[in-house]
Amino acid sequence: MALQTSINEDDPILYDDDELLIIPEISSEQRRLQDGQGCCRTRYVMALMGFLGFANVYAMRVNLSVAIVAMVNNSAIPQDIMNITDVCPVENDNMTVTQPDGEFVWDESTQGLILGSFFYGYVLTQIPGGRLAELYGAKIVFGLGVLITGILTAISPLAAKLGTPVFIVVRVLEGLSEGVTFPSMHVMLAHWIPPLERSKFASYVYAGANFGTVVSMPLSGYLCSFTFLDGWPLSFYLFGGLSVVWFFAWMFIVYDTPSTHPRISDQERSYIISLVGDKRLGEKRKTPWKSILLCVPMWAILITQCGMSWIFYTELTELPTYMKNILHFDIGQNSVLSTLPYATSWLFGIMFSYIADWLLEQGYLSVLNSYKVFNSIAAVIPAAGLIAVALNGCDRVYITMILAVTGGFGGAAFAGYQMNHITLSPHYAGTMYGITNAASNLCGFLAPYAIGSLINGNDTLTQWRKVFYIGAGVSFIGNLFYLVFASATEQPWSKEISEKMKEEKERLLPAVWSDLDES
Repeated sequence: MALQTSINEDDPILYDDDELLIIPEISSEQRRLQDGQGCCRTRYVMALMGFLGFANVYAMRVNLSVAIVAMVNNSAIPQDIMNITDVCPVENDNMTVTQPDGEFVWDESTQGLILGSFFYGYVLTQIPGGRLAELYGAKIVFGLGVLITGILTAISPLAAKLGTPVFIVVRVLEGLSEGVTFPSMHVMLAHWIPPLERSKFASYVYAGANFGTVVSMPLSGYLCSFTFLDGWPLSFYLFGGLSVVWFFAWMFIVYDTPSTHPRISDQERSYIISLVGDKRLGEKRKTPWKSILLCVPMWAILITQCGMSWIFYTELTELPTYMKNILHFDIGQNSVLSTLPYATSWLFGIMFSYIADWLLEQGYLSVLNSYKVFNSIAAVIPAAGLIAVALNGCDRVYITMILAVTGGFGGAAFAGYQMNHITLSPHYAGTMYGITNAASNLCGFLAPYAIGSLINGNDTLTQWRKVFYIGAGVSFIGNLFYLVFASATEQPWSKEISEKMKEEKERLLPAVWSDLDES
């Protein structure tokens, strides 16, 4: 009964910033008793499956960026010859690798349309994906999102051969299916992960995106060098097939909530429910759209997410062009070097999330201050890296190192805005994440468009410096808005539901403690 008396009955909800500071009073021995023993706890298995799911969807998202180099017949496309002096000198030109021509005559404009068509669909299903997960369960929404994307990826080579319009339609449909994944996973995390573990688990799950990018880009480049089936279709078949296999494993292993999982231990089920409640309650409630859209803290998340997305898409879509046209890296070097920021972001993200959870557990930072500190790290240091790239001109080694190291600090976003939606409203976290992620991916359209308009065939150091300064400025401003207006307190329109759940949980607490004592 000592365990019972060491915890105030109001502690488990933990929706307000101040309440989170009570948890560290629980001793490590008591926490282990509550949480059960062993490393294969059910929520860790869920996180691993989520990690693999995001690895698959990002592998399918970015493989075209590499494969399109082998797909295009560059010799058939008229090239403008310009005499440009405001660029870096060519180094080791004899090492440049000539890429064999492909079968598709797509000029740069068509290639841009094909690469961007994914995002036209992607932004449309962000909000519906979150809401569908809240109503019908994140398991089926997330699973079908990955499965359908996998099937469409596997048929992409056929679609390309049938014609450019067909290929574009398939890419749009891929975006529509993949758009539900992030908001639905936010719903899953809200159901399964106690508040003080959310930064850590977010880094586990969402780091799959970086891992998938790191694996997909060089592997796709390697497969493109094969002569079997022309090489480039192999990456579509491989990643599409893996996603189908993953889907069946996901549907068998993962469940929407701890209370519906048939194989979870009684200890872990009781532990999670005592901290986050039973999210089955109130699933069919109406969405307070007006309150959500007027929520200033949500707009703080949206604006800083757009700022970071501007840098992300600048690096994802435009940095390879800069490295080729200004720094004169060949295609082989590009495919490897382009993965470095994602690799460091994956590793740094896990490290920062552990640090954030430890600071919260020790009571050194409140939840709100933790969000602001790590969000600032994620926004400011990569932005400073872009400025450093602009100022260091043609030093290829130094620029590569800057991008790899400063890009890694972007992983601190897992402990920044990424989990903020859940603290504002654990009941509408998927819907809110859908809104902010849709907006940030609209910025993904705007950044390449603005950069293309600024460069406009004028690939010079001077113009590219402007690109990097603009990206840094957008990220700085977004973070400043977040610092002023962010909140980690559950909003009033969400608290009404929490209070009803709290009453139900208090009714069930005697049975929860009984399960723990028997264990």
